[in-house]
Amino acid sequence: MKGEVLGAIIKAYTFVVIWMAVSISVILFNKWLLAYSGFPFPIALTMWHMSFCSAVGFICIRVLGLVKSHNMSTKDYMQRVMPIGVLYAASLWLSNSAYLYLSVSFIQMTKSLMPGLVYASGILLGTEQYQCSSAANMVLIAFGVVVCALGEANLVIKGLVQQLVALVFEAARLTLVQILMNARGLAMNPLQSLYYVSPACLLCLCVPFVLVEARPFFTEPPVMYPSVFIANALAAFALNLAVFLLIGKTSALTMNIAGVIKDWMLIFFSYAVFHAPVTRLNLFGYAFCCTGVGIYNWQKLQLLKKKALQKQREELGGKGGPGDAEAQRLLPNGASNGVGSPHGAKSEASKA
Repeated sequence: MKGEVLGAIIKAYTFVVIWMAVSISVILFNKWLLAYSGFPFPIALTMWHMSFCSAVGFICIRVLGLVKSHNMSTKDYMQRVMPIGVLYAASLWLSNSAYLYLSVSFIQMTKSLMPGLVYASGILLGTEQYQCSSAANMVLIAFGVVVCALGEANLVIKGLVQQLVALVFEAARLTLVQILMNARGLAMNPLQSLYYVSPACLLCLCVPFVLVEARPFFTEPPVMYPSVFIANALAAFALNLAVFLLIGKTSALTMNIAGVIKDWMLIFFSYAVFHAPVTRLNLFGYAFCCTGVGIYNWQKLQLLKKKALQKQREELGGKGGPGDAEAQRLLPNGASNGVGSPHGAKSEASKA
């Protein structure tokens, strides 16, 4: 028994380490490619990623048959997938553009806003219910990001705006995935996601590419090394699989907690690799953000525990049955009726 538990723990930590290593590598790779290698074309880079992912998805599903498709009609595809593709394209375009102006460390700090943005998006689109405790926690995280911005030595407003708008689009995308796909029994694994979402994203990226990057891209073509771009696309694909394995073998909550550790590592990697300045005010503000994210994750965990105990109580006899006393005993003080406890919050949305 102890051996099985130890093996499960080792396996979980292995997936966490793999995901962290691949994620850090991809972020630093993209930053180098866009800001230092002479290829300042974030839309073109994102289009290359989506082209590669579309090809991989098509080969795996239509040629090799490794995964079944959902066999969507054109109408379903336009109604369910295309809106997600539009938001995904905007999010990727703007977030990659931010690398031209902001340091990796500061970009990671701004990503602390994701839980709050997903929560706000869920309220607007009807998948979440407003709770004062959750809203107050999101304000705490937002305050930490403001402190980070005030302490940023090389803050560029254009890059900050691009990054914040990218986060808004990403939050809306995650909420739409929940509404248009998961709620209708069409949850996708990574290969299905590549097959369906990547072509939609690629198509949507063509518009900003023509309007923004096409002229400078073709007037003065950048030096392109095929091996570098193939390696970059493979790294992005590996990250997609690593995320799937991490959530599948552990949980989204584990990914959130590991993400905080990964972001701290990225801050120091950015300082070591790109010599991006990090001030004490930066670190203080980000520590403030991490506190808010930690409280948010703790609230989510408590909510999940409460729901599991309520389900167990219903299965063992319902209200007043023999399982009721056991469930009541396991619940923390005050959690049984939601008074004086964060269990009353109903937020389950964040996948940041």
